Amino acid sequence: MAKFFGNLNLVLVAGLLLAIAVMFGAHAGLVDANAIFRWLHFFFGLTWIGLLYYFNFVQIPTMPKIPAELKPGVSKHIAPAALFYFRWAAAFTVLTGLIVAWLAGYIHQALLVQAPYTLIGIGMWLALIMAFNVWFVIWPNQKKALGIVPAEDDVKAKAATTAMMFSRLNTLLSLAMLYCMVNFS
Repeated sequence: MAKFFGNLNLVLVAGLLLAIAVMFGAHAGLVDANAIFRWLHFFFGLTWIGLLYYFNFVQIPTMPKIPAELKPGVSKHIAPAALFYFRWAAAFTVLTGLIVAWLAGYIHQALLVQAPYTLIGIGMWLALIMAFNVWFVIWPNQKKALGIVPAEDDVKAKAATTAMMFSRLNTLLSLAMLYCMVNFS
């Protein structure tokens, strides 16, 4: 069992097969493209917001407490890997969310924040702002702060602060966004 659970790819494949079995076994007849994209949207969204909360509740507050000689373990290995999944989860969350809204026939009204799609429209716009922040503010600044792209020490420090502030902004926005997503029906 340790060999199986030690291989993340095998675990993910088994989880996907289990999900497919549930979809077409216990939920047979109710599975359509919208149901599959809703599930994917939830998966990618959970990954995105989970990593957002990891950065804000764990990594950012803990980094000042880590001895200087151990910080490269986070900044050179953990943070870049987490940021890869973070930004792609954001992109796929938005993509699958837009597909769900399109398949359900309310994308236009939601993006225009029209009744009866006001709540989901607000949630969609909050998510779009958050995804923009991930790709066009947080990630470019994290690349400087982590030394992925060359930058002077003062530029790295400013970039780290900017990335942190926009990550915290996304945390702030996520609370209302999650309310909108959960309570839209």
